[in-house]
Amino acid sequence: MSIFIDAGIFIAYANEKDKLHAQATGFIDEIIENKHGAAFTSNMVFDEAVTFAHYKTGDVKKAIEIRDFILGNEKEDIQKFMNLLFVDKEVLENGWKIFVKYASRKLSFTDCTTIELMNSRDIEYLASFDGGFDGIVERIGE
Repeated sequence: MSIFIDAGIFIAYANEKDKLHAQATGFIDEIIENKHGAAFTSNMVFDEAVTFAHYKTGDVKKAIEIRDFILGNEKEDIQKFMNLLFVDKEVLENGWKIFVKYASRKLSFTDCTTIELMNSRDIEYLASFDGGFDGIVERIGE
């Protein structure tokens, strides 16, 4: 079993004022406890998460918190447990095809690379608050 973590989970987790903070914290706790198997995210989700966390809160410490959570931080004794996948040319091209195919759903291009990574890596579940993924991948989250 494996799970891909979408940016919204990281953003809500880092922002205590986010209305989905408690739910995101629950997801993160389950992921840390390995209840969903191996955890994955991508460099594009990383970019989206740290950028929006900083933008929404105005606090760069929230972006740093997400970075440390995804990448770990030996100095701060924060263990890395997330597998970071990188979007290469093939994922980029296939993600574009998905972007065009599902244009009516208004998924971001990052979302479409997430779908491609999940499909190409046989990642079963997506932790996301974004209903645009429904019917494309198996989403956990409301």
